[in-house]
Amino acid sequence: MTTTLARDAAPPDAAIRPRPSKWVWSWTGAGVFAVAALLLVVVGYLVAGISSGSVDWTALLTDASWSPPNAAYGGLAMIYGTAVVCALALILAVPVSWGAALALSEYLPPRVARLLRMCVELLAAVPSIVYGLIGIMVIRPVVAWIGDVPGGDSLLAAGIVLAVMITPTIVAVSVDALTAVPDRYREAAFSLGLTRREVIRSAVLPLARPGMRSAVLLGLARALGEAIAVFLVVGRADGRLPTSFDGFLHSLVHPGQTLTTKLAGPEPVLAGTSGPYFAALCGLGLVLLAFVAAATIWGTRGQKRGTSDKRAPAFRGAPRMRVERDRLAMGLRLGALLLPTALLLGMLALLVTRGSSAFNPSFWFTSATGAAGGGVRDQIVGTLLLIVTTGLIALPLGFGAGILIGVHASERVARLLQTLTIVLGGAPTILLGLAGFVILSSTMGWGRSWLAGAIVLVPVVIPVIALATSARVRSMPPELTESALSLGLTRAQFIRSVVVPYAWPATLTGLLLGLARAAGETAPLLFTATVFFGAPAFPSGVVESPVQALPTHIFTLSQDSGDPQAVTQAWGSAMVLVLITAVLLSAAVALRNRFEGERWTT
Repeated sequence: MTTTLARDAAPPDAAIRPRPSKWVWSWTGAGVFAVAALLLVVVGYLVAGISSGSVDWTALLTDASWSPPNAAYGGLAMIYGTAVVCALALILAVPVSWGAALALSEYLPPRVARLLRMCVELLAAVPSIVYGLIGIMVIRPVVAWIGDVPGGDSLLAAGIVLAVMITPTIVAVSVDALTAVPDRYREAAFSLGLTRREVIRSAVLPLARPGMRSAVLLGLARALGEAIAVFLVVGRADGRLPTSFDGFLHSLVHPGQTLTTKLAGPEPVLAGTSGPYFAALCGLGLVLLAFVAAATIWGTRGQKRGTSDKRAPAFRGAPRMRVERDRLAMGLRLGALLLPTALLLGMLALLVTRGSSAFNPSFWFTSATGAAGGGVRDQIVGTLLLIVTTGLIALPLGFGAGILIGVHASERVARLLQTLTIVLGGAPTILLGLAGFVILSSTMGWGRSWLAGAIVLVPVVIPVIALATSARVRSMPPELTESALSLGLTRAQFIRSVVVPYAWPATLTGLLLGLARAAGETAPLLFTATVFFGAPAFPSGVVESPVQALPTHIFTLSQDSGDPQAVTQAWGSAMVLVLITAVLLSAAVALRNRFEGERWTT
């Protein structure tokens, strides 16, 4: 008799089983709740302001006359200015940005593409107040020469400034969407004999289109919400509304007004906190939010989850002149990449020549003296404190909201959450500052507080993180989801072990873009967190603990353009701010590149 020895089956090792991840739903829910709550605060502030006085909505939306002494509150000219400026920015920025993104993703070797991508993203390190200074020094004279008008303040100048500002945002998010397309689709298309242009059109763009559309919406949200840079170059002339095509062309090269510049000017302070004047201004803010919501809904129409971003592409080829078309497309896309690179080099040259004082170590390590003397040590400390605090608050909330939008929400709920997120991103920062002033500084009694300033900057960063993350998640290959779920992972474990590592590079991109924008924000800090002088370098508490910050310091100095010392100090401070944000951006890019290939389980 033969005896067969068999080893008893070893019990499964509990240590290698996926850990429960019940905290995932609390985390993602907190992110979405933060988006909804912040938007509700802004809308509640506007609704309360409208309720404080009577608003003639018909006149506000159809009349171009704005004259508070005569009780005339017509906002049509400002609505027109907003539409024209944003349209000009998108017309100029989107083709260049998409072409540059395709060149970086599809044409260049990885090492070269990584270096050039970092150069393009360094444009995001240029704060909005610096764009305003460059608009004053460079763009206004060009517009004055083109239009043969004095000064150069115009809607065209504002549109050009915004186009340059939103280009790095569209490029960065579009590149993330393109690199997330699996290589097997490209290989299958090449195996059919398609040219590179046909591969991109047939195999890459159908899968990357949702993310690239989100990139444009992010750019539009920033364009609609930008105040300070436009404020410095648009001219702020009320009542300019053309009545003919010739009048339209004439209006482009002459001063105008937008909704954000009206809200960022002195009028919200002069209007008080109640009455028809204040109510009309709040009505303009609500119109601006509705504008952002309408653009978002229009931009996401026809976009269905699970179809447009998951279906296998159809391979098509052009029967005639295929090689010539391929070469033309390659030339145009590489040329599009050269434009933002040239813009970066030009800006750096201007900053280096004008802000040479920033290369003096004493400028960094001494305090400001008088109106325009000394250094910017205290302003640097205050800026870093605001940026770090904002990033720590916004990163988990924006990441959680993006994961929930991309993975768990149904199609209808996802579109609703995306709309709310973009509307929050398009909220004028001046409204965030005014709401923070009323709630945090006045009602809660914080006064000028560094923490209040960081909190009002959080809504600037969260939408960028959430939308970049959700676009990355929606582009995840379906077999990755199927493989993970076939292993018996719960939905929460799937998010923790698969989705989070896959989405992390795009989240870092969103974080660095959001913080680069927050670092240059001026309007919200003027009301809640900063003073021009007199604040200590390190605040000792929260209540009545203001700081000095570089953006507001530059803004204040730039208002005194007749003082050469103040102008020199402003450019030096701008160079310091650009260097700080560039260092933070470079660190984030290095982390993103490290995590780029880590898409599998943890």
